[in-house]
Amino acid sequence: MSFTYAVVGAGRQGVAAAYDLAVRGDASRILFLDLDEAAAREAALRVNTLAGRALASGARGDASDVQAMTARLAGTQGILSAAHYKVNLGLTRVAAAIGAHMVDLGGHTGIVREQHSLDAEARRAGVAVVPDTGMGPGLNVSLAAYAMGKLDRAREVLIWDGGLPQQPRGPWNYVSTFAMSGLTNEYDGVACFLRGGDIVEVPAFDDLELLQFDEPVGTLEGFVTSGGLSTAPWTWKGTLERLENKTLRYPGHCARFAAYRDLGLLGQAPIQVGGAPVVPRDVFHALLEPHIGAGPEPVRDVCVMRVAATGERGGRPASTVIDLIDRYDEATGFTAMQRLTGWHAAICLGLAVRGRLGAGVIPVERVPGGLVVAEGRARGWDIRERAT
Repeated sequence: MSFTYAVVGAGRQGVAAAYDLAVRGDASRILFLDLDEAAAREAALRVNTLAGRALASGARGDASDVQAMTARLAGTQGILSAAHYKVNLGLTRVAAAIGAHMVDLGGHTGIVREQHSLDAEARRAGVAVVPDTGMGPGLNVSLAAYAMGKLDRAREVLIWDGGLPQQPRGPWNYVSTFAMSGLTNEYDGVACFLRGGDIVEVPAFDDLELLQFDEPVGTLEGFVTSGGLSTAPWTWKGTLERLENKTLRYPGHCARFAAYRDLGLLGQAPIQVGGAPVVPRDVFHALLEPHIGAGPEPVRDVCVMRVAATGERGGRPASTVIDLIDRYDEATGFTAMQRLTGWHAAICLGLAVRGRLGAGVIPVERVPGGLVVAEGRARGWDIRERAT
């Protein structure tokens, strides 16, 4: 059986997701839609070249226009939103209206929770909608679900994840392989964790710690950023006593960017500068992009994940630790960030169109972790686990 897909957003992650759908998603057709028609066509050409067959095409599409998208996507069986999170609520309505399964890359827990209010519409349409797929939130939560399944009862789950250059260069020791707005969105506000069984808010950049990984990764620092768990704290409240997620970076990153935050450079309210209104975050993006933004040259990156689940197994205390390290792929030119982000979204959409997830708006933590791990290993992800 083959499926028709639409990928909304022709950026890095959308291209990687479409490639995975082309080679592993039984795709008969893939349509890229983007405000930039040239970008959509270029994305389609790259997928066709890598896949070795002409199944992708590109066109202009405004994802914020629900009426136009409903007409444009009619007949599509699977929608993957790699666009800005602001359009995902509208696209969820489109998916329910046309009877198409959908996943998105999320990015804003508040909007994801609004998407869950459309669960009844998705059920009536017989489609699965999975918000907040990708690397984190997304794959990190899937690995957590997998680790929990290794225990009779899980009590605590700790998650660390991050994307980094393989060869860090000072003074930044970091390259952003996704939109700058996505980075600063993670660094602003608070994270929602479970502590003592209750949902608590923890400010970004708190709880700095050092962790050790096998060389050449070595020592990394972990600290709190916002949004990395999506809806998992609400879903697993009553099941877990503790649930936390931290971002991984090379040492020194947290202190530097916390100072920018404390200075007010992440602020979004305009301030007066020389008599003109200026948004501090816009200035920060303009200054930061030339230093840490991915340029035209390939970013040879490494993505690192660790999940530690503790609880009981067979009536005795037990723990499971899952490690995943992925690197830039020379064969396809995809960064590790693209592989983990785009491919996790494609895996979830592939499960949805094949009827493996049921119907409704499904939290990413309810996607069976074992299925995701099996699909990931089939794609060459190095997922290692150890239990005590």
